[in-house]
Amino acid sequence: MLGDLHIDPRKLDDYTVGRQQWLQVLEKERKRTDNVAMVSLGDLGESKYCDHNPNNEDELFSGTSLCHEIASSYLSSFRVPYEVVGGNHDLEGIDEFKTDEENLNAFLKAHNKSTPQFFREIADKTLLIGLCSTVFRDAPYTSHEVIIDQEQIDWFENLLVTHPAEEGWKVIVFSHAPPNGSGLRVLQENHVVNGCCWLNHSDEDMCRKFIELVREHRCVKAWLSGHFHLGQDYQDSITFPTEGEGRGSCVFCQTSVMREGTSRDGRRQSRLIRGNKDGFEVCTVDHDKDGEVRVDATITYQDDLNEVGVYAHGDEAYEHDDYFKVYTPHVGDENHIKGVAEAGYAILAKKPVHEDDRAWWRLSSGRVLGMCNGMLLEYDRSTLAPLGLVVSKDELVGKKIAVVEATVEAGPGEEEAERDQAILMYDIEGSVTVIQPNEDGSYWRKIVRNKIARMAERRREKAAAAFAANILDADPEQADEQVLSSWGPYITTSGTAKSTQIVPEGLVSDCAPSPCEPTLSRATVVQKLLADDDVDEPCEAPRSLLQLPP
Repeated sequence: MLGDLHIDPRKLDDYTVGRQQWLQVLEKERKRTDNVAMVSLGDLGESKYCDHNPNNEDELFSGTSLCHEIASSYLSSFRVPYEVVGGNHDLEGIDEFKTDEENLNAFLKAHNKSTPQFFREIADKTLLIGLCSTVFRDAPYTSHEVIIDQEQIDWFENLLVTHPAEEGWKVIVFSHAPPNGSGLRVLQENHVVNGCCWLNHSDEDMCRKFIELVREHRCVKAWLSGHFHLGQDYQDSITFPTEGEGRGSCVFCQTSVMREGTSRDGRRQSRLIRGNKDGFEVCTVDHDKDGEVRVDATITYQDDLNEVGVYAHGDEAYEHDDYFKVYTPHVGDENHIKGVAEAGYAILAKKPVHEDDRAWWRLSSGRVLGMCNGMLLEYDRSTLAPLGLVVSKDELVGKKIAVVEATVEAGPGEEEAERDQAILMYDIEGSVTVIQPNEDGSYWRKIVRNKIARMAERRREKAAAAFAANILDADPEQADEQVLSSWGPYITTSGTAKSTQIVPEGLVSDCAPSPCEPTLSRATVVQKLLADDDVDEPCEAPRSLLQLPP
């Protein structure tokens, strides 16, 4: 498994070295079995201008035809069949393609796919399934939400129904982002804040659909995902089907990245899943250790409906400072404030909130809120997975939280109104803020708008800066800073509704002009990627091995 590649055609060294490491791993695996394949978890190109189109220096590289052609050549060079699932950046060719459908068709053509999803039977009654993000321009909120369309969901559910665990079927699923309820807790703050952690994150019912399918169909044995750009040295990057946690019979695994510039915690790793007659192993291919293979967990099938997982090593970096470890509540933990749903009045933070405080409670509506890292977050009412930001740290720290009754009393002969509670944030001076829910009853702030709108705003701001410099004689170097937008908090195209800096500023700033050639041909990039290769020619992009099930 390859995590988010984010290929930048100007920075190819890590891809070339990573490929050579993988070729050695694959050669060893082929001596054990001839059933070896590669899966890319999407986000194939860098979401920046990469000196690839001198006619449009605003164009992002990710999602373009050139991006997918280069990625296809790279993935097919591993000399094993490959499959790919689309991530949140793979339909980002917004200047080249007007619609998601056009962009998706270019993606499918480049990777020789007949449908966004894929289906392979790799061993007797053992299936590989891939689900692909198909929405970018039409995303209701952030374009970086990974959205599986209804047609794929229906197809996936039908496949699980027709391949039951009781008949011995075993299914391994691949998607760019993990599903809500996976239990993975190696998350980055910006994914939580912006509402793009989980598959179909902004749609409450569809977001929970995937884990409901996993719970119902115990043929699903593993689910592999990427998206977070964080390493595999933390035990929270793998979760087992623990009794009572509602994860069916499925092991969930997070996958890291290959290129240093895309890692958010300094780790560069890929995944290897190694099957055997008793189950499978989850391994790390460590690109910082010359492609060393480390067994992370061993999963053993007890029967068709149950399996047991065992970690193969300790939590190597539990206190690492460069990632945001999201607190995930569980029923009965010490941070649970009980009785709030029934109370008419409850002070939840008797002392001013500190960023180290952790607490969570359930409201009468069933919604779950909690304090973590100085923020007020909403959690899923069923899985208790974090959904998004309600109040940011700069607003909450130093304040107190209370819940009070807000139900309208029924008059004589009137039907009793539905119970309602108000969440209040207040300070010692008596200033009170009502934390209002959204129209759908949720509380997390769905405020990050579609990237198409934000890119258009940015271009208008550039035009304004040019006006200030050319007509108003403003200093060209300061013109950008002097231009303000009349709407909202968005002053960059980052898509982040609040500051969530994880790595040094220089690593996340826009690309500076590169000294390399301004125009990059596909042949030039592929030649660089495959440099110093003295073995066979790259294999063709994969052909469909099986027809999709009805």
